[in-house]
Amino acid sequence: MPTFDHFAVTAATLEEGVDWVEAALGVKLAGGGKHALMGTHNRLLGLGDIYLEVIAVDPEGTPPSRPRWFDIDRFEGPPRLTTWIARTDDLAAALAASPKGTGTPVSFARGDYRWQMAVPDDGILPFDSAYPALIHWQTPLHPTQSLPDVGVRLKTLTIAHPQAEALRAALPLQDPRIHIIQGPQKAMTAIFTTPSGDRSLP
Repeated sequence: MPTFDHFAVTAATLEEGVDWVEAALGVKLAGGGKHALMGTHNRLLGLGDIYLEVIAVDPEGTPPSRPRWFDIDRFEGPPRLTTWIARTDDLAAALAASPKGTGTPVSFARGDYRWQMAVPDDGILPFDSAYPALIHWQTPLHPTQSLPDVGVRLKTLTIAHPQAEALRAALPLQDPRIHIIQGPQKAMTAIFTTPSGDRSLP
C-alpha cells in the first residue's frame, strides 16, 4: 500500500514561496534543486518521515514540451498548498488502482536521486489535484535522510473538497495526519508543531 511521502507549496516564484513558508513556520528551508525535465525548481523542509516541498517554475529552465506537473502552468496568486504525494514500491499497481487521469510514469534524476512519478497528461491530478501524485523512489536514498532536522513535524493535513466522500473512498492510503473534509472547493491546510509552538499554512 502506498504511504505518505511529501506535500507541496506552489508559488509564482521560488523566492516568494520560500519566504512565505519560512515566515509562517519560523524555520529555514534547505536542499532542493532543479527538475530539468519539467522546468521547475524547489526547496525542501524535513518533517521527520516526510518533507515539505516549495516548488515553482524555474525562470532559467527550458519550458517542457508537455504540461508541467502539479498543475503549475495554471498557477496564479499567492503561495499555497496545492499537492501531496504518496510513495509506492509498485507504481504500475498503484496506478491501476487509481482514478483515471492519475498519470503515466515519467523517470527523473537529480544528483544521487532516481525516481519515477506518475504525471497526468494535462498536469492536473484527479479531484482538482486533491488526489495524491504517485512516486516510486528507485534508490535507497530519500530526501528526508539529508535534510536537517529543525524540530518541525506535521500534525494534520486537511484537504477540503466538494466530493469529499468520493475522494476519501478513492485514496490509496490511510494516514492519521490526513483529513478529508467537505468544502465548497478544493483547499489544503496544514498544522505543524514547531520549536515556537503550533504554526499553520492556510
